[in-house]
Amino acid sequence: MAYLAQLGALADELVASLAAAALDTAEGRKRQAADRESALRGIRFHSFLGTNQFDVEDQLKGFDERFRVIGRESLADALSERLAALDPHRNKWTPDVLRFILELADQPAQKSDLRNLDLLYESENDEHALRLTWQEIAKEDGWNEDRAVWRNIDYSPSSGDEDEEEQSAASDQESHTTDTTADEELRRTAKDLLKPMDDLAPLEIIRESQTWRRTKPARDDGWRAKKVPISSLQLLREALFMLAGLETTLFNEKCDPVTNYQLSGVSWDTYNSLITSFSECGRKLAPLRAFAATTQKTPLLQVFQDSLQRALTTLDRTLSNIQQRFTAIELDAVVTLMGILAELGPSLAPLYSLSTIVRQLQEERNPHAFRYLELLYDGVGIAQLEGNIAAYRLLGNIFFDCFQVYLKPIRLWMEEGKLLPGDRTFFVSESPTKLPLPQIWKSQFKLLRTPEGTLHAPRFLKPAIRRIFTTGKSIVVLKHLKRREPPKDETRKNKPPMDFASICPEHLEFAPFSELFSAAFQTWIQSKHHTASATLRGLLFNSYGLSQGLDALQYVYLMSDGSRADAFASSIFRHLDSLTTSWKDRFTLTEVAQEAFSPSVEGYRLSADIDLHGLTHGGLVARSSVRLSLPAIRLMYRLNWPVQIIVPDDAVTQGYQPIFTFLLQARRAISVLTHPILGFSSGGSAEEPDRPVAYHLVRTKLLWFCNTIMTYLTSLVLAPNATRLRESLRDAPDVDDMISAHSDFVNCLINEACQGPKLEPIRECILDVFDLAIKVEDARRAELTRLAEEEEEITRLSSMSSPFKTSTKGRGRRSLHATPKKKDRSEKVNDSHDDSDWEAELRKSTMAKGKKSHQAVLKDLHADFERHLRFVAGGLRAVARASRDEAAVKWDLLAEMLEVGIRE
Repeated sequence: MAYLAQLGALADELVASLAAAALDTAEGRKRQAADRESALRGIRFHSFLGTNQFDVEDQLKGFDERFRVIGRESLADALSERLAALDPHRNKWTPDVLRFILELADQPAQKSDLRNLDLLYESENDEHALRLTWQEIAKEDGWNEDRAVWRNIDYSPSSGDEDEEEQSAASDQESHTTDTTADEELRRTAKDLLKPMDDLAPLEIIRESQTWRRTKPARDDGWRAKKVPISSLQLLREALFMLAGLETTLFNEKCDPVTNYQLSGVSWDTYNSLITSFSECGRKLAPLRAFAATTQKTPLLQVFQDSLQRALTTLDRTLSNIQQRFTAIELDAVVTLMGILAELGPSLAPLYSLSTIVRQLQEERNPHAFRYLELLYDGVGIAQLEGNIAAYRLLGNIFFDCFQVYLKPIRLWMEEGKLLPGDRTFFVSESPTKLPLPQIWKSQFKLLRTPEGTLHAPRFLKPAIRRIFTTGKSIVVLKHLKRREPPKDETRKNKPPMDFASICPEHLEFAPFSELFSAAFQTWIQSKHHTASATLRGLLFNSYGLSQGLDALQYVYLMSDGSRADAFASSIFRHLDSLTTSWKDRFTLTEVAQEAFSPSVEGYRLSADIDLHGLTHGGLVARSSVRLSLPAIRLMYRLNWPVQIIVPDDAVTQGYQPIFTFLLQARRAISVLTHPILGFSSGGSAEEPDRPVAYHLVRTKLLWFCNTIMTYLTSLVLAPNATRLRESLRDAPDVDDMISAHSDFVNCLINEACQGPKLEPIRECILDVFDLAIKVEDARRAELTRLAEEEEEITRLSSMSSPFKTSTKGRGRRSLHATPKKKDRSEKVNDSHDDSDWEAELRKSTMAKGKKSHQAVLKDLHADFERHLRFVAGGLRAVARASRDEAAVKWDLLAEMLEVGIRE
């Protein structure tokens, strides 16, 4: 009941605060009762919970993160600072208050202005604000009526009653005038502070010394303007002011001398030469002072501007010391303008070199922010060659001060693998989209280049750009592998310094600056590069199986294990010869490949697929050429994603897969020719007595050619390059070198195996020879079929003419064919139907089409082989002699191997 009473009181208070003006009338009181009942019902039966403090904290953290992402770091810092200040004062209502503030927020990232926070503080320097004074306090509290308060008491022994009375009267008079003067003091101006001078002699002396500025040139008898004479001290003062960048009378805003004045007692030519020397100094310094007065937004230019200001401050201090000698004279001094000019020479000479850099930077059109670093680098080298030690040290210190700023993104990239958001001076950029892990190394980060194709980086850093880029990417990969350890403080302290005093000490001032800088920077880079690269290399070899992955690729694609390759290839060839469609099924191919290679590789990583272009031909056409079916077979071996950085997918599809297809085509030709030889062993017929000899001759030559190609590939191409790859990967200092070594390996395989575009006609001719093997076998099968049919017809006619009729059907056919092999289940289904159709088609396509005998077909095939052999050998010789490729030696060697079979 107490709870309901409390709710009723709250409802009454709510209704009274909202409808207080409508309680006087009966209708208002009735409306109040209805509102009270509605409010009470809403309070009692509401389904809203209290404020979720964790949700509020998450929203505040989200605002902080969003502000930092969009570049409002100052707004995020202000929010974090005030949340931290709120922590000691939190209570149970704090989440509700923060929730209320969050509900009122309206696009804070776009509409918030940090300058509004200054309105929360009271300004201490507001000149227009009235301040509380002791007179006002006295008037308000009644102190002004108490005369004793304002009495000044003198505690000296000589003080008496008369002094006390005088002081009391003075204080009384002061208290009476306080009220009238308080408002007047608030309206005082600068003129009220001027006091009359009793002695105007110093002021008159100053005015008299400056009359030459207002003196108009007099006219001589010929009405030509005379020069206004000036003293050496006046010229010296004006020259020093002009060098300090101040406005003067003797020099205009461009530091050119004004011709209305002349040094007294000196000829015009001498004066003109002297003042022109000072003017030339000012003109050389003008670009420095103009650049120092500008506003720069880029950090690189800001630090350069700060270095210029420090150099100019040193010059201004020198000018002030010279002026001090002639204003606060302590010793007798003689004003010598030439001496002052000579005294300023060592201080001005280094600034001239700096001014040349600034002027060149301003004259260039749209220079990069780091362009002045290149100019400083060149300027340091030029000053060293000229022997200008002062300029060498000044420019060197400025260069390294500015280079420290440029080192910050390099250090962040090489130590943490991060890029500064919105940094347009760094030469590394990140892809805006998130790429798959295997593509991080190749595609996630890019080196920025100008529209002309040059690298967007200082010219003197280009020899080290690759190492910097590689180190940062190594850190990124290590972070994805959860193997990155943050650098320790001791390691950072032991890094080689990058400052002018350490890199260019005094005892090495004759050593070329470029070599000193390159050696120091390479040492600095190597200190960061070696650790990351060595760690990543070790992980690739030891933890993620780079060596095992390369072995698997060689087993599968390069067929380094002949027995496993034969098991896979023979199964494919059986499916092709049986004219079944099983070889087109990727599941069947995957099963065959895993069964064949599983003893050597991890079978679950291996799969197979069929290119859709290989499915357009029928079974008989597909088996009749190595070009139609075998290139459609694709094997895929899935490597660990870190290993895919070294062996990318395009290297497998464009390098390993063509070699695999070529080896499979060669094995197809050899497999067709190595069947059991039956049918021609008893000699030829009367019409074709040399039929077995012609067949064995063509078959032997084709086998020799195919085995020669296989020997060349396995012994001279695949094995040596695989061994060289292992050595290159073991000696590679970083991942980029490992990628380059593997890429060179793939290119060597493609070129030496005659798979490149340069040897495309020769490769096609080799495939023609492989097809000849299939044609010879087809011709043999067709001839055996024809002989079997003739023998069957003879047997049939004999049986018809004989009085004893016996069934001998099929006897001759079985005697001419080889012993049937054990067939797969898929082959047994179409056994009787496919064999007859196949042999009929073979006979029709090989002999019946041209009405040629088997002997003529073999003769044509032998002639084609001789022609192709000469073309391949001659083409290899010609290309090897005309090419400077490293594979030319291997091509020449293959040509020599093939020329053995050419008959003169």
